[in-house]
Amino acid sequence: MTEIFTGNFTQQEPIPEEGIQAAIEVMRSGRIHRYNVAEGEDGETALLEKEFADQLGVKYCLAVASGGYAMGAALRAMGVAPGARVLTNAFTLAPVPGAIASVGAVPVFVGVTEDLVIDLDDLEAKADQADVLMLSHMRGHLCDMDRLMEICEASNLGVIEDCAHTMGASWRGKPSGLWGDMACYSTQTYKHVNSGEGGLLVSNDAELMARATILSGSYMLYGRHLAAPAPEVFEKVKYHTPNVSGRMDHLRAAILRPQLRNLDAQCEAWNLRYRTIDDGLAATPGLTRINRPDEEYYVGSSIQFLLLDWDEAKIHDVIARCGKRGVELKWFGGAEPVAFTSRYDSWRYAPSEPMPKSDRVLKGVVDMRIPLTFSVEDCQLLARIIKAEVGAVFHGA
Repeated sequence: MTEIFTGNFTQQEPIPEEGIQAAIEVMRSGRIHRYNVAEGEDGETALLEKEFADQLGVKYCLAVASGGYAMGAALRAMGVAPGARVLTNAFTLAPVPGAIASVGAVPVFVGVTEDLVIDLDDLEAKADQADVLMLSHMRGHLCDMDRLMEICEASNLGVIEDCAHTMGASWRGKPSGLWGDMACYSTQTYKHVNSGEGGLLVSNDAELMARATILSGSYMLYGRHLAAPAPEVFEKVKYHTPNVSGRMDHLRAAILRPQLRNLDAQCEAWNLRYRTIDDGLAATPGLTRINRPDEEYYVGSSIQFLLLDWDEAKIHDVIARCGKRGVELKWFGGAEPVAFTSRYDSWRYAPSEPMPKSDRVLKGVVDMRIPLTFSVEDCQLLARIIKAEVGAVFHGA
């Protein structure tokens, strides 16, 4: 009997009851805007910023409307001007080059390795072509952050980390987001905490965060933040920084706060499911698993594997056969963007040169979400289905 998977790849866990009750209280108060607080009240958004900053071990945190907005604000805060070139990963999602283009800058793509991380040799070769690197920890894969920072420091290259897929992850015990000058997180539904849309921007640099806070639409209400620089820092930037409003509200902050308190347990739950699938795919003919170095603590909310050097028709066959058995796989190798998949040469607003080594990797990348609504037994079944269908196509069955 052929096994069929019946789970839903877009079904997330419910919001914790504590968050639901907090959101109800916000709605009852009518004070949803982040700066609309009663006398003596800090407000959910300011509390969220303080709690995340303390949890991560960073000085400053700003809650904003989305992860993409956080990236745009970081670029503006770091002085990236129209026409400037910004390095970023060839393997990433559209909001990353989109954020660069949104400030009038030009993405310069850096290659990807078979481990699905930025190619550090290619980065070293291109480091003199820009002043800022927007480093995307795409799909939760962390490169050798020690070597990356050595390259960037030697070239005086500023670093913004896109941590949309690495909230809770670390390299050699140092959290993702604490390596560069600024870091951006997403709280969109399919990320590690869920407010539908939302983002968090962090830094230890007071002036950068003062600029970002003014940019986000604080007007002159920055004194109501709990994880912001001192007032005198704002005095230096407040008349020279435009308002590009992108604030988070109390409603989203209310449902995020209890989720963040449970983040460590959620990360472990994801990793158990990730390891179950990854182990189940071992020794699958034609399938390359992604190496995860010992220095990396990852958060396996999705899994990727490579069908390297496969004919495109056979890759489509694998995806179709798995789909008939209820397994939703996404392929990043297509010339035409599909759903959230795309590749560096899909973004026609960003000029690019072919990168044969990266093109080979990208052609083989297959991706699958791992919602926490899946059980470990579900993950064992998913691995069996993928293994069987990849093997069947590989052997021409």
